[in-house]
Amino acid sequence: MSTRPPAGPPGQQPYAVAPAESVTRRPVGQPESAAANRSWWDSEATEYYAEHSVVLGDAELMWGPEGVYESELRLLGDLAGRDLLEFGAGAAQGSRWCVAQGARVVATDISGAMLRQGQALDRDARPSYAQCDAAHLPFADDSFDTVFSAYGALPFVADSAGLLREVARVLRPGGTLAFSVTHPIRWALPDVPGEAGLTVRSSYFDRSPYVEEDAQGRATYAEHHRTLGDRVREITAAGLTLVDLVEPQWPAGADHEWGGWSRLRGELIPGTAIFVCHLPAPRPGHD
Repeated sequence: MSTRPPAGPPGQQPYAVAPAESVTRRPVGQPESAAANRSWWDSEATEYYAEHSVVLGDAELMWGPEGVYESELRLLGDLAGRDLLEFGAGAAQGSRWCVAQGARVVATDISGAMLRQGQALDRDARPSYAQCDAAHLPFADDSFDTVFSAYGALPFVADSAGLLREVARVLRPGGTLAFSVTHPIRWALPDVPGEAGLTVRSSYFDRSPYVEEDAQGRATYAEHHRTLGDRVREITAAGLTLVDLVEPQWPAGADHEWGGWSRLRGELIPGTAIFVCHLPAPRPGHD
């Protein structure tokens, strides 16, 4: 596997991100969402790392902005000698941590700039890299023992059900998928860390994507909402079994803010949902 991210998904060349002129909730299809988010993350890669690196670290698998880590939760189990895929890897901090545990890891992201940021952080623990849209993974069936993602890809794709089917395709029978996303209940609240973020302003059941647009009305950023029930149904439709749903509490001693995440909110409502899934192995005598 090459350690240099390739040029990117064919047919999805991004347009340049212009300043966001407006915010709306409207339908966004997969091509528009992918182009907008690839361009947005390309433009934000350096600044995002600079802003959040103290909490993210350079080689930690952080499941959510609260500051909860795989080194504490151990949701993936023993990783030594395992083949892992991290989709929506960003700068591959999680992949780097898994390599240090003895795993062979491929880190993918739609943003080449995010993967280049990851390569700049590589020291002894070096994952392999591949730039791709997680909805179209360039890997053979049954390629990985474990697949994981921490806030990567799923919130930013229009077809999250299709993405999970694609993940199930590359996962080996008996394997584990774990992914974290913004806890769906947060979509009903303003995305601010203080008192104003504690009052319900939107319907939890409104699945309309959050969209930032430029002056021409093109999406420059898009994020998609699913309820908890939606996520469970998409998991089971992909042939996966949900074995745990972790809603981390705000860590003791953590007083940072990250967008709408804060101690004030985090001690009242969950900010992150972590889904741990299993791909059943076929029973003997069954295809």
